[in-house]
Amino acid sequence: MTAAAPSSTDVLIVGAGIAGASLAAALAPYRRVTMIEAEDMPGRHATGRSAAFWHESYGGAGVQPLSAASFALLDNPPAAFSDRGFLLPRTALTLGRQDEAAAVDAFVAEFSGQGVDVTRLAGASVAAKIPGLRPAWTEGAYEPACRDIDVGALHAAYLRAAKRAGASLVTRAPLRSGRRSGAGWEVRTAAGTIGAAVVVNAAGAWADEVAALCGVAPIGIQPLRRTVLQVRLGVAVSADLPLVVHVGGDFYFKGESEGRVWLSPHDETPMAACDAVPDEIDVALAIDRLQSVVDWPVAAVERKWAGLRSFAPDRMPVFGADVGEPGFIWCAGQGGVGIQTAPAISALLAAQLGAPAPGGAIGAVDPVPFAPTRFG
Repeated sequence: MTAAAPSSTDVLIVGAGIAGASLAAALAPYRRVTMIEAEDMPGRHATGRSAAFWHESYGGAGVQPLSAASFALLDNPPAAFSDRGFLLPRTALTLGRQDEAAAVDAFVAEFSGQGVDVTRLAGASVAAKIPGLRPAWTEGAYEPACRDIDVGALHAAYLRAAKRAGASLVTRAPLRSGRRSGAGWEVRTAAGTIGAAVVVNAAGAWADEVAALCGVAPIGIQPLRRTVLQVRLGVAVSADLPLVVHVGGDFYFKGESEGRVWLSPHDETPMAACDAVPDEIDVALAIDRLQSVVDWPVAAVERKWAGLRSFAPDRMPVFGADVGEPGFIWCAGQGGVGIQTAPAISALLAAQLGAPAPGGAIGAVDPVPFAPTRFG
């Protein structure tokens, strides 16, 4: 759907990853929408490097309403959007050592109080979920509703829906500057200058940089590097292993295929926005942490990659009009939950920009806690 830069548009979305593409799909039936993407294809950075799961408790209690409300579209989308769902079977186990029992108890109390299907496990019931689990790891919280997400299919579906509704995508078009011009904006890009009534900042790790280039005060979006690797094991481990997440945030891993797992040391290294690459120290740390949990020998590291997860100061997503510039719209700070919350965030934000208010579970979510005005 790549096109030449138009001279004008109603809504100019900066970034065509999952945040920008999902918003374009939701808004294009009601406004003229153009996405500009700095790379030669959308989804090169955080979207294309996601570990790809829907985990209702992931991201914390504040994010959970967005994740829960997004499940229906991800699981059973309208036929016009996709002829199949985007979720694949998986479960999740939040894991702790014996001395972390209180933390697991608190996790279960918090999320069960919000309606999450989570069951407290201990001892042998924990060991039964993970073959080769070392004896110190006795505490767990089990979530049967966790799923893998086919991120590539979801992103492509949003781009197709946006195109069908008339949205355009301009690639190799990094934003150079933006300035107020009358009632709208004059935005200079590498592909040409575009006039727009509204600018949406969906630039991920580059969100604060885009704001500054438009003369808008940054809100403190910090990119953090996250490392993931695929390892081949020296023992047979099933592909349907749960997503295993440390209650203290030191690791997660999940089955990928027979005898292979994806794992991460859950690293969060602050850095400037860039094309992130893994650090060998973090690769080694991931393996060390895995082997402190299970007795699986690692035969080989088959793949390794890194991506930038970007967070607002309070680690909550940010979407809505800037506190000082109402024509500048934020859609940023999704951290590691941007894929699993995209249906809700895009529908709620589109409603602020001219689309009808969403109904159902998404319509019941209060967008106020996610508004940029909380930083004003």
